[in-house]
Amino acid sequence: MTTTSDLHVVETRPLVAPALLHGDLPIDPVAAETVTGARRRIQAILSGQDRRQLVIVGPCSVHDVDAARAYASRLAPLRERHSQELEVVMRVYFEKPRTTVGWKGLINDPHLDGSYDINTGLRLSRSLLLDLARDGMPTATELLDPVVPQYIADLISWTAIGARTTESQTHREMASGLSMPIGYKNSTDGSATIAINAMQAASKPHHFLGINHSGQASIVSTTGNPHGHLVLRGGNRGTNYHLEAVQDAAAELSKAGLQERLMVDCSHGNSNKDFRRQGDVLEAVADQVREGSTHVMGVMLESHLVEGSQKLSADRSAMTYGQSVTDACISIDTTAQLLEQLAGAVAASRVPV
Repeated sequence: MTTTSDLHVVETRPLVAPALLHGDLPIDPVAAETVTGARRRIQAILSGQDRRQLVIVGPCSVHDVDAARAYASRLAPLRERHSQELEVVMRVYFEKPRTTVGWKGLINDPHLDGSYDINTGLRLSRSLLLDLARDGMPTATELLDPVVPQYIADLISWTAIGARTTESQTHREMASGLSMPIGYKNSTDGSATIAINAMQAASKPHHFLGINHSGQASIVSTTGNPHGHLVLRGGNRGTNYHLEAVQDAAAELSKAGLQERLMVDCSHGNSNKDFRRQGDVLEAVADQVREGSTHVMGVMLESHLVEGSQKLSADRSAMTYGQSVTDACISIDTTAQLLEQLAGAVAASRVPV
């Protein structure tokens, strides 16, 4: 008989059940309070009840969990220092969308060698998130594979839906069932319309195929997630962090019946993929905040222990500790300066004229 299936599949391996991983690495009351407390504060910032700025900051992607922990230890005192002006949440990205091919992140290839030990990647990722939550550091990520949330979403305080997936029905359905606030990035051409459509779609109930806590294929029914917001990240047509672009996006949100609150991604299209220009973007955003803008509610920064980026090497000892292997990042020292600047703008906006 002629074979008609799995013509391009060479192997299938059992995937660990979410329940098993949760059982080995259970969330505890301290970690749960870190997660839920940050979610509540982020929701208050989204609604305008909390006039602080939300800051999603950290490595473009995590490839070394020890370096990620070291970064968190440097970020924690900055988070505490500016707590009256900023809600600082560490960017902990485990999945890396690729335009063509390349390393797809810690979950997909945790050993960075093409072995694709996904079960180990899931375990490493959950263990890191649990450690950070126990230390009081809330975390943010981008959820790319719709199966992954069952393994780590209970430890995440904020999630992004990326520019390449915001238009995807699968990701809109997934977002409708997630428990944390979600930022939807504008499309790669810079338009906010698709992201606004995604916010509306994900706020409604959906029914779709997924897996349950035991790892069984399931029909998932959701209530819809009302805690979505727009993220301006620039695009092929240019930047969109300046005042006019922010006002235009806010007007489009208002026309759609959504809150006129949005976040600016200081990297990607807004920095023209030059990590050094993130500071220029943040300065422009800080000026808007200082002048009393009610539209900008937060920023995203790509930051690591060491600035720049490096190629993956088979010789791990030749690689720079604490430097990104994907998008280039600013250093933690530069990050401290930018957080100081944004916190100052928030403080200045509160001073009566």
